[in-house]
Amino acid sequence: MTTHDVWSAEILLEYPGTEAARRLARTLAPEAAREVPRAHATLDEPAPGRVRLRIGTRDTGALRAALNTYLGWVELADATEAIVQRP
Repeated sequence: MTTHDVWSAEILLEYPGTEAARRLARTLAPEAAREVPRAHATLDEPAPGRVRLRIGTRDTGALRAALNTYLGWVELADATEAIVQRP
C-alpha cells in the first residue's frame, strides 16, 4: 500500500494443495500488477497452499469495487480449476 491509502483489505485464500494455490497466484499476478481504478493490490504466497491478496484504496467505494473485481476473478479461477479437475 502507499502512504495515501486510507482503506485496505487483506484476503487469505487457502487451498488443499500447493499447486492449486500457485496456479491461482499465477492467474491473479497480471491483474495485481496493473492497477484497478483508484486501487492497487499486492499478491504473495505466505505459506504452501495459501495466497494473500492485499488491496489498498483511498475511499470505501473504490475498496468495494476492487474487492468485487478480485473476488470475481478468484471465483472464476476456482470454477475453471473445478472444470479442469473433472474426470
